[in-house]
Amino acid sequence: MNNPIALVGELNEQQTNHWLNLLNNAMPGENIIAFEQLTEQQKQECEIAIVANPEPKDIAQLPNLVWLHSLWAGVEKLVAAFKNSSLNIVRLIDPNLTNAMSEAVLTWTLYLHRDMPHYIAAQKKCSWQSKPYTLPNERTVGVLGLGELGKTAAERLANNNFNVLGWSRSQKNAKGVTTFHGEDGLNQVLAASDILVILVPLTENTHNLINSKRIALMKPSSSIINFARGAIIETDSLLDALNKNKLNHAVLDVFEQEPLPEQSSLWQHEKITVLPHISAQTNPKSASEIVAKNIRTYRETNTVPPTVNLKVGY
Repeated sequence: MNNPIALVGELNEQQTNHWLNLLNNAMPGENIIAFEQLTEQQKQECEIAIVANPEPKDIAQLPNLVWLHSLWAGVEKLVAAFKNSSLNIVRLIDPNLTNAMSEAVLTWTLYLHRDMPHYIAAQKKCSWQSKPYTLPNERTVGVLGLGELGKTAAERLANNNFNVLGWSRSQKNAKGVTTFHGEDGLNQVLAASDILVILVPLTENTHNLINSKRIALMKPSSSIINFARGAIIETDSLLDALNKNKLNHAVLDVFEQEPLPEQSSLWQHEKITVLPHISAQTNPKSASEIVAKNIRTYRETNTVPPTVNLKVGY
């Protein structure tokens, strides 16, 4: 029997049991145990942990870990906690999650493209007021971040006839997308976009990436969709721009504090659509199968799957 695998993270009892059932079914030759149920000897034996935003103090009790497999695509908390360690961090790359994100990007881009915020406000006023229709190819959508999620989302937008610009730190390509990179490229995308979609990972370099200086480069008629992390947008600068009609609308699915507190002014702002972090949720069944495949490969070849670069944060 292989050494036990720890399941560690911010999961309640029902969630833990659900994941354990799926993971053990996907890996019948493994012994996956919730962290709380591990004996002291088993903690010493674990070389793999499957994690969902684990507490660093729990991971510290597993001294012989070789690698962690995240159940989420976002790994900024893991990177921050373990950037000075020798642990290998593997993030979840799931085609179902990628497809869900591209679907969400298309959905909420269309929401803005077809002026849904205007019609929602008009209905509340019993106002029968139409707006002129704009063709998709006359609407420029900028996508910040061309990783697995961003590239697929940008290409899906292009397939739906939007004029799509993509930006990344280094040069990347996407089918049907005009791509830019570096600081100058970012400025060009900001200035040209009617709708800006944020899909960059949260790192030291992207914290408050969208600040007052960069918002000032954008068209007053433009809107923002943030499906990345809340801290990528400087909230006060966003609110100031919306209040002064320097931006049209913001669709926000991520926040620095989640759940978003009831007293937050974002809830009731007429130019903000608040979503409860639903743009791309992990599918437990497919995620378990991907984790199982990676662990089987490790057992057979002693090769850790592709890992996060702790220096750049993704």
